[in-house]
Amino acid sequence: MSGDQAQKVAALERALRDKGVRITRQRAALLSVLAAAGDHPDATELHRRAREIDASVSLSTVYRTLSLLEGQSVVQRHAFEGAPSRFETADAAHHDHIIDLETGDVIEFYSERIERLQAEIAAEHGYELVHHRMELYCRKAGPRAGKRGRRRRSEGDFEG
Repeated sequence: MSGDQAQKVAALERALRDKGVRITRQRAALLSVLAAAGDHPDATELHRRAREIDASVSLSTVYRTLSLLEGQSVVQRHAFEGAPSRFETADAAHHDHIIDLETGDVIEFYSERIERLQAEIAAEHGYELVHHRMELYCRKAGPRAGKRGRRRRSEGDFEG
């Protein structure tokens, strides 16, 4: 575990202790896995990784702990369409997600332009943007996609 990950685990444990949550061996193992995760693992993958640290971690413990961590706002659950819930620590800066429909990969991104546009749209309708979640479900552009993502015209394309 890197120094940054160790600091992240310590901060997560401290936040939980401050809320009166006991840090068991199994919870510590799961926190370590979550802190090290560069992806958005589902419960089954978290279980597999946590067992590498502590073989006594059961899948039911993972589910109970994730529910507890989510309730304490330490973990964020993402219910992407057509896939099991994925998890990440809630301490990350705001970002949005691209979900690759073919591989299931989840890519984080941030766009100041999109953030401004969302606030402008809310204001145009008389609202102040408080929170949002953006998920883009995508496929990699294939060989038919021309330069800059433009699609080549094929017979039967509609012009209008």
